[in-house]
Amino acid sequence: MKILNIEPENYSDKAGAILRTVGLYKAVSSDREELLKLIPEYEVLITRLGFQIDREVFNAASRLKVVASATTGLDHFDLECANELGIEVISLKGMIDFLRTIPATAEHTWALLMSLMRRIPWAYDSVRQGEWIRDNYRGRDLRGKRLGILGLGRVGEKVASYGLAFGMEIMAYDPYRVDVWPPGVQEIKDLKKLMSQTDILSIHVPLNDQTQNLVGKQHLELLPDGAVVINTSRGRVMDESALVSALLAGTISGAAIDVLYEERVENTRLTQCTLEYARSHHNLLITPHIAGATVESMHATEEFIATKIRDWIDKNTR
Repeated sequence: MKILNIEPENYSDKAGAILRTVGLYKAVSSDREELLKLIPEYEVLITRLGFQIDREVFNAASRLKVVASATTGLDHFDLECANELGIEVISLKGMIDFLRTIPATAEHTWALLMSLMRRIPWAYDSVRQGEWIRDNYRGRDLRGKRLGILGLGRVGEKVASYGLAFGMEIMAYDPYRVDVWPPGVQEIKDLKKLMSQTDILSIHVPLNDQTQNLVGKQHLELLPDGAVVINTSRGRVMDESALVSALLAGTISGAAIDVLYEERVENTRLTQCTLEYARSHHNLLITPHIAGATVESMHATEEFIATKIRDWIDKNTR
């Protein structure tokens, strides 16, 4: 089979070697125009998050049998179209045992939280500009704060363990959790109750029909005065205009997000209210969807997905 990797920058050499055992592997940095020209030749397509694999791409891919992405979220794929065409989708979704070994997103969540609470990015910018004004960047302790986790899956559980290590009071809402509730984490069975009792809200839910716009104006208004919000899941789970309104009103004291509601389309992304707000305020921290982007974690996930592709090819062609 012919295998095309359209986002090969810093891709795992080991993953590439695995793919070469079962097919003709080509790694080429592409733009969308080039992808549409290349894709008719290939049976397997590998991507990260840089491309929207939509109906136009699928219709151009006359030989395509497999699309693969080392991600848990699949909003960059038109899954309905893939299903119609009988194209296999290989991803990290549902690979819970493996994903429990990957710490990157939980660690980035904590990095965002620490940076926001201690005002590190803005203090650093001040020093770079030649200032040394200690009192302007007085932070806040984590010890004793109430950490509310929305979604106690493998990432939320890791974040809870970090909170316990920092001496925080941990509570979580997750009506879909089937695992035993971890010790030290209070189970909250009503989302509004979680919101009303938490000083720091950390969001860790997948994007689906039930979670799109899950956190809206009516929920953010329930947060205690001075609360902060962290989102490293997907931008579309939260109403960003409501977040900015809460920041402007001062009902929450800050937010740190790794995702945007419309992050994939540049012109739309640049005009989003969150970016407009962040340009002129020092209590909203935004990173470009890098929570899972560490060398170790990305290589591990790429190798895992390469193995799944190899196994699929072995099963379906031999």
